[in-house]
Amino acid sequence: MDRMKLVLQYFQSNSESISNGICIILALVSVKLYTSFDFNCPCLPQYNKLYSLGVMIVPPIILFFLGVLVNRHTGVMMDEWMRPVGNRSKNPAVVKYLFSAMLQRAMLAPMVWILVTLMDGKIFICAFSVSVDPSLFSGLPNNTGLDVIKVMAKVPCKEDIIFRNSSFRKAVSRYVRCYSQAVGWSILLFLVVLGAMGRLVKPYFDDHATSLQTRYWSNYLDVEQKLFDETCVLHARDFARKCVVQFFDDMREDAVLHLPQPLIVSNPHGEWEDEDEEKLHGVSRQEQVDQLLTKWYYSKPELDVTRIAHRPKTCVTWEDCDGKTLYSDV
Repeated sequence: MDRMKLVLQYFQSNSESISNGICIILALVSVKLYTSFDFNCPCLPQYNKLYSLGVMIVPPIILFFLGVLVNRHTGVMMDEWMRPVGNRSKNPAVVKYLFSAMLQRAMLAPMVWILVTLMDGKIFICAFSVSVDPSLFSGLPNNTGLDVIKVMAKVPCKEDIIFRNSSFRKAVSRYVRCYSQAVGWSILLFLVVLGAMGRLVKPYFDDHATSLQTRYWSNYLDVEQKLFDETCVLHARDFARKCVVQFFDDMREDAVLHLPQPLIVSNPHGEWEDEDEEKLHGVSRQEQVDQLLTKWYYSKPELDVTRIAHRPKTCVTWEDCDGKTLYSDV
């Protein structure tokens, strides 16, 4: 139970962990979908391969776009790419890092689906049973009146009457399933080796300081967006509270006008007695939005991913660096 709590705390720690958790859940969902999916091969030469490749390709495409949709890096990347420039230029290194992180996570569920289908082998048997040379196996049913291609297309259909008590279908199925699993293991080995080589070779081609700064600014953009959303909620809640309080104050004033005897309406908090000139404060006009956004974008710091590598060692605070970097050596 304690381990489960630690796992949940990790996935709730930051947006990157949440994105990782969502992608893992999508991968598990893809496995569950495949195991619960009732695959029925058409057993027709002209449809076997089309149907099988459709089952192998279309769900991964859907899972890929779902991964892109639920990944928080997608929104942060698009906000950074489409925003006005202001005093902060658009840094391709940060956008490239966010795109790479989004792509890696979105590809997890599709690759799991493809590997599971290859390891299972049913879809591969349905697609390529026609391509198998029947002379490699004995026991081919030759009294059915069908040509060889149609007979081989019926290999995935074990309930077909022509393959009852026949070892030919089992032999062909095992043969094609071996190829399918070999392809699956080869793809998995290639991905593992590619990831390991990328980890080992990347430091030799990338500047370490630039890489760290890029990761820092990508996390900064994520935190900035999150704080903006939280502040919007707080501001909207405060604005709504003021509107509700003003509504009830106006209702009390109307009630006082309709009563025969005057009532003294007291405001124990004293929030609105000195605000007759303007009780509501909110962003309600397009001009306000444009003015605030312009001021905000032109006050953002520059996302310089190379300045840290060239700054003096005595620059350890924001004031020492004249606002040019947020890193320190301590």
